[in-house]
Amino acid sequence: MKFSNASLLSSLLLISNASAFAPSPSLAPSTTSLRVAAEPPAPAAAQNLNENLIKYETDVNVQDDKWKIKESEVKEEIITDPKLRVQTGRYNDKEMSIALPFLKRPSQLDGTHAGDVGFDPLGLSESNDMYTMMKAEIRHSRLAMLAVIGWPLSELIGPNFMLHGKEHLAPSVLNGFDPLSFITVAAIFGGFGFFEYKTALRRNDDKALGIKHAEDMKNVWKYGVPGDYNFDPLNLYSAFGDDAAGRKAMRELEVAHGRSAMLGITGFAAIEALTGHQIVENNIFFHPNPVIPALALAYLAFGFFYEIENNEQYLLQVKMTSEGEVRKERIMNGLNYIQQDAAEQYEVVRPQVEGIFDTVVDAATNLKSSYDKATEDYTKSVMSKNYDM
Repeated sequence: MKFSNASLLSSLLLISNASAFAPSPSLAPSTTSLRVAAEPPAPAAAQNLNENLIKYETDVNVQDDKWKIKESEVKEEIITDPKLRVQTGRYNDKEMSIALPFLKRPSQLDGTHAGDVGFDPLGLSESNDMYTMMKAEIRHSRLAMLAVIGWPLSELIGPNFMLHGKEHLAPSVLNGFDPLSFITVAAIFGGFGFFEYKTALRRNDDKALGIKHAEDMKNVWKYGVPGDYNFDPLNLYSAFGDDAAGRKAMRELEVAHGRSAMLGITGFAAIEALTGHQIVENNIFFHPNPVIPALALAYLAFGFFYEIENNEQYLLQVKMTSEGEVRKERIMNGLNYIQQDAAEQYEVVRPQVEGIFDTVVDAATNLKSSYDKATEDYTKSVMSKNYDM
């Protein structure tokens, strides 16, 4: 509470008339508030004083309940257990970006949130609200994951009257629309738009998942997790663990798939616009063939033993992981065991095998001798008929 100069000067004059220098209980050093019963007219001399020369501010009365801090407003202790709360600053010790090692890590991207690998070449995280951008990304990711499945399926099994042109392409901005497909697409996106309008700024910390998210993110902010619609009918969100670390891992997986889907659907549209043919036409990804399973097995086998890392000198370095070395040793031990076991089994059956082999060899030798003798006898018989022998 602040007093005007006139009020302050009037109060001092009233007090000085009673006792100019006597200690007053109301002005003792322990007093936490200054109270004045009335404000008499200020003397003319006081009105001419420069207001900038006299300033005074009273202390707050801490006994007044309205100044007490509510328990809900007290900052809670930061919990450093990653299973209980998401931790901040995962990449604070890294100067360079993980996604773009030749650029410095953006200051706002410190690895706190799921999917944060320091990729922001345009510096959007510096000038935009982080929560809003994360929510926009997860919305686009989910739409792209639906689209990247629906696009080829529409060309594989969809009716031709819903597709575009003589090549029966999936309707899109680049491919174009027919009247019926345009109405259908407009209705679908209208539904998505209405859903976004109804859910964009709604409260979600009073739902089952929202309560968990609010607790998980207390070290970061009070907004919970972007994209939370309290939708998890199969309880997959806790597949990696029903704790803050497990839920963040699932969000990492969703963001990674969403980004791949956004790149994929962009590629679909670009390829069809350039070639004028369906993305599923003559494409090994959309027709039964042994190539994709073989590539998948090769990829899994590579990741089972090796990893690709970069350093200050080289961009791509293939290196066997410690887990890969253990797996390799186990496989070699298993092969050696199989070889030894096979050798032991062979020693057991070796006499029988050798006996069978000798029998076969003897039979073959006898057969050859019989064949040679029959051939010789036949030759002599024929020659004796034609020549005097």
